[in-house]
Amino acid sequence: MSGHLDLSPQPSALLESLRSIGYTIETALADIIDNSITAQSTSVSVQFLWNNGAPWVAIVDDGRGMTQEELIEAMRFGSRTPIESRDENDLGRFGLGMKTASISQCRHLTLASKRDGMLTACEWDLDKIATNGSASWLAGLYDPANITSDLLLNGLVSESLANRESGTILLWRRLDNSSVEKGNSIAEARFSEAMDSARKHLELVFHRFLSPDSPGRSAIKIDFNGNALDAFNPFGPLIPARQELPLETVHIDGRKILVQPYVLPHRSKVPTALYEQYAGEHGYLHNQGFYIYRNRRLIVKATWFRLIKKEELNKLIRVRVDIPNSLDHLWRIDVKKSQASPPESVRRELKKVIGRIAGAGKHVFTRRATVIKNRTLTPVWSREVADGKIRYGVNEEHPLVKSLLEMVTMEQASQLRTCLRLVNETFPYELFFADAASDTVEFEKPEYDEEEVRLAAVQLIDALRSYGFEGVDLRKQLLRTEAFPFPPELIDELLPEITKSNG
Repeated sequence: MSGHLDLSPQPSALLESLRSIGYTIETALADIIDNSITAQSTSVSVQFLWNNGAPWVAIVDDGRGMTQEELIEAMRFGSRTPIESRDENDLGRFGLGMKTASISQCRHLTLASKRDGMLTACEWDLDKIATNGSASWLAGLYDPANITSDLLLNGLVSESLANRESGTILLWRRLDNSSVEKGNSIAEARFSEAMDSARKHLELVFHRFLSPDSPGRSAIKIDFNGNALDAFNPFGPLIPARQELPLETVHIDGRKILVQPYVLPHRSKVPTALYEQYAGEHGYLHNQGFYIYRNRRLIVKATWFRLIKKEELNKLIRVRVDIPNSLDHLWRIDVKKSQASPPESVRRELKKVIGRIAGAGKHVFTRRATVIKNRTLTPVWSREVADGKIRYGVNEEHPLVKSLLEMVTMEQASQLRTCLRLVNETFPYELFFADAASDTVEFEKPEYDEEEVRLAAVQLIDALRSYGFEGVDLRKQLLRTEAFPFPPELIDELLPEITKSNG
């Protein structure tokens, strides 16, 4: 080796590349709020304005703030190595989040912070760096006059920091992410939709900070333009019928990973509004799985890590997994803190957990099926299981069907059975499964007029009597029948002898 070369990256080229690291506006905001929480903030305000096509976003907190030296270091790309030991409550990771999250959404970011009454500010302006073509990483340091002359920044400082001893403002300007389409007549609406989506994302990601789930922790207030965020706990704490299965602990490298499974109740046990609320985006089928929390902050939601497939019978299972930041290197937490992958030793333990809890989730449906089956002694449809395959068919033992087969000629009975086989063989399994799996579809029974119901009741009474049902047993069968809603008063009218004997 004849020497060394300085191959420092060109700032403009690297910054433009870092912009495409994969942030969305919601993951970018979450990354910034991580810093506010780590700075011991009790209140975080996300303020934004469309500003006639020149939108801006500011994240304001009341945390401990930074000195000028700390602020300059915070603006440095790669200010801390990810292998450095962090405080157990630190939500940071790579020393990149605040910068990469910001430049993914805007070309001009300004950081202003106050500590012990002293205010300082610094900026990254990507357009200036690109224009100057400098090989140096030159950030702009503000003096008091610069802050005063920057009307937007000065207004935010006056409103949010003037009466505080400490706090921080991060201001995004020249937004050019996917939510901002210049020249588009619906651009403002898209920007509003993006911010609304971000709000819902943050209500989930930080729900354990907005509404602490353990004693001794204070709630953190987060708002969007003054409107407070409401915690969205995906494990349904407001649902009385929710099952909380035993807590499990996985040990790795001397650290604990806590695994808390929950089974949400069948929709029949939950008011419709509450059931739909906890379905979450894309519904229950999509939202089953592990929810990975790093220091109580949600990192990954609704995944089985390919250990099992998402299926209908598991759709009510959600598992909270708590990991410490000291295991980041094993979980391969990404820069955006929106992806993670467990090490093989943890995958094996998680698979065991799945095996233990899957039965509880499926029991919600199998128990429901048993209740439905027991509710009717003579169901219209039969269900047969053989060699792991399920087949549905019209029950030829149903009194009405059976009596009809017996009262017609052999040729007519053969034709009727052929018709029933046609119905059975063409049962739309795939269509029915798609409808049943949807949390937005409700099955509706047809409405019948009084004459239809009366005629059906008379025919069924005759059929049941032909098979030996009389008295109270006959009445019970009528009340339990499927298809037709026979009112008790109609049954009493058609079976007067029972009414008299009971009287």
